[in-house]
Amino acid sequence: MKDLVEHLLHTTDWTDLKRLRDWAIDFGIKVQQIPAPTFEERVRAEFVEQQFDDMGLQHVERDDINNVYGLLPGQDRNAPALMVMAHIDTVFPAETDLTIREEGDLIYGPGLGDNCMGVAGMVAFRKWLIDHDITPATDIWFVATVGEEGLGDLCGVRTAFKKLEDRVGAVINLEGLAFGYVYHAGIAVHRLKVTATSGGGHSWVHYGRESSLHALVQLATRITHVAIPTEPRTSLNIGVINGGQGINVIAPSAEFWLDLRSESQIELERLKQHVHRLIETANTNEVTFSTEVVGDRPAGSIALDHPLLTGALQILEQQGVNAGLENGSTDGNIPLHAGCPTVTIGITCGGNAHRLDEYIETKPVIQGLQQLIVLGLATLDYLTSQEQ
Repeated sequence: MKDLVEHLLHTTDWTDLKRLRDWAIDFGIKVQQIPAPTFEERVRAEFVEQQFDDMGLQHVERDDINNVYGLLPGQDRNAPALMVMAHIDTVFPAETDLTIREEGDLIYGPGLGDNCMGVAGMVAFRKWLIDHDITPATDIWFVATVGEEGLGDLCGVRTAFKKLEDRVGAVINLEGLAFGYVYHAGIAVHRLKVTATSGGGHSWVHYGRESSLHALVQLATRITHVAIPTEPRTSLNIGVINGGQGINVIAPSAEFWLDLRSESQIELERLKQHVHRLIETANTNEVTFSTEVVGDRPAGSIALDHPLLTGALQILEQQGVNAGLENGSTDGNIPLHAGCPTVTIGITCGGNAHRLDEYIETKPVIQGLQQLIVLGLATLDYLTSQEQ
């Protein structure tokens, strides 16, 4: 695969990449202008579905949760397929002002980088194959997934990968703002909603009764004092606390939302058990605690010498980019956990993801598209050679 990457980079006619970059940015803005909060992706999914149809993909469909699928048949129908995917949901509510603002080489817009440019890169790859009249070596499944952000808990890719797993031999996952990095591992994530319940009462008349809110913050203090290892990297965060009815009311209920993460599934299991023990022992005669698992993302990784990973890094090196290996929580977690070779790469650079002033840089889009095209073609050849 190394020689093929070198060959593709230096013999392919890249003169039309600027035009493809401009097309991809324009397409990304069109996607961005369609609100798509997690669990409310239908309208954006319908738009992507139409693009898949217009670009001649086969078996185009949108499933019950609004994942969108399209097949580009390859020359060798028996070899494992390549799955190219990007999530279409965003963290922003439907009523968010999605106005675009351009400043030089920067374009500002909520959700434009994460992940409308990932979606644009995926569709631009198909456009490049059309423009160059290329039939891939083996099948490519293009998949736009839902439910990647927040409480979506990767529901889209769980469904999509289960549907295609028997046909797929490798996965390229696209994140709009990740150019220059190659994600080779998915970190394990466990998320809990912890609720305290008690009888409540008047803060003066019933003083002395246990308060759900008091008990909850005491539990939160104990949890935040749990020793967290630096190797493997592990984290713990209470991101939201809600509860109480008024300043003069003994709170009858309260809740917090807890996020646990680790590079190691084993370390995460240890931390989970510790936290659950603390919750169990916090129960008293007056205050009871309950838990609801609101997220459980499995860990996984690709071997550091796998051609899919080394190829992705090789391309960046040839482009003069100081590449970085990363791990994180992305759609890639699911195929990685299943043992399917998977990398997550980016289309451009930018900043302020998940903020209203999120922005992308326009110049790196050329290199991002080039990396995707070369890695995609090289991976297709690799999958075909493995089948033989």
